[in-house]
Amino acid sequence: MAATAVMIAPDTDVSRAKLAVLNTIAKRLGGLVEITLVDQTLPADEIARRCDGAVALLAGGKSPNGKWEFLPAQFTELMKKVPTANLLQAPSAGTDFCDKVALAELGVKVANNGGANAVAVAEHAIALIVAVYRKLDVQIASIKGGTWWEPVIRHPVEEFHTLVGKRIGIVGLGRIGSRVAKRLQGWECEVVYHDILDFPREYEEAAHAKRVAFDTLLKTSDVVSLHVPLERTTRHMMSDREFALMKPTALLINTSRGPVVDEEALIRALRAKKIFGAGLDVVETEPIKRDNPLIGIENVILTPHQATRAQESILNANDFIVENIMRAARGEEIQSVVEPV
Repeated sequence: MAATAVMIAPDTDVSRAKLAVLNTIAKRLGGLVEITLVDQTLPADEIARRCDGAVALLAGGKSPNGKWEFLPAQFTELMKKVPTANLLQAPSAGTDFCDKVALAELGVKVANNGGANAVAVAEHAIALIVAVYRKLDVQIASIKGGTWWEPVIRHPVEEFHTLVGKRIGIVGLGRIGSRVAKRLQGWECEVVYHDILDFPREYEEAAHAKRVAFDTLLKTSDVVSLHVPLERTTRHMMSDREFALMKPTALLINTSRGPVVDEEALIRALRAKKIFGAGLDVVETEPIKRDNPLIGIENVILTPHQATRAQESILNANDFIVENIMRAARGEEIQSVVEPV
């Protein structure tokens, strides 16, 4: 008899389609696990009853409004009632939707998607750099507005740049940051990084990245690209002090999580021209509010937290999720565990 895992998600056509895909993969891998869907809007006791005996829980994803409706405390309370489950599997790279410290105290491990979307996010980060440097938003709007190049050439040519010779500072040289570094080698950049973790020399050499102190990275980089998880230690890691250290010609790129950046401080820095521009796939409050000042600030390009959106990301994540749940069912070591901070 197959072990049971439970996906906690909105009961929608999208969730059911994802469930079917995951169970198809599970059958292909031997049918050790069957994944069921439990509607996250049900009463807590009913959710717990339907999860009884599960070896793992899967956070199914966000509701149609783009938010995690199942709150961190709810995951913790649910895990207390499902003692057979020692894994909470995330579909994403980020795991800030749950309280990892509280879950660790229950003996529950939280795993992310094993870098399934790392390539897509790395490519998106580089695309944002190019988009801000070449004012692609202005160029595209000019064509669509029927004004050809007139709005573009009003901007000084000194505001348009290539990446050759630029120093790119990567904050967080993990799965995504290291891929950004590797891909930038073809752009003839100098890549430096800062991370709280120590990496083997071979890892740094493969990424072609030189380790520097955080403040040095901020002071000397032409582009600062953030690739860190949202944790207690990284919330607002970029604020007034950090922006004051950056070059007035520098760009900030954020494809990690919005609250890593103190958004009010970023707005102040952009308006005061303490930094030149920003490319952001994430903001502090999502979906972004229509009156958010970032929308109207020059040299800011925003995308709607879809850096991961690529067919390859989904295929990679689905395979990893099922394989990790099967590891939990077999009592094997779970992969890509995110330690509580």
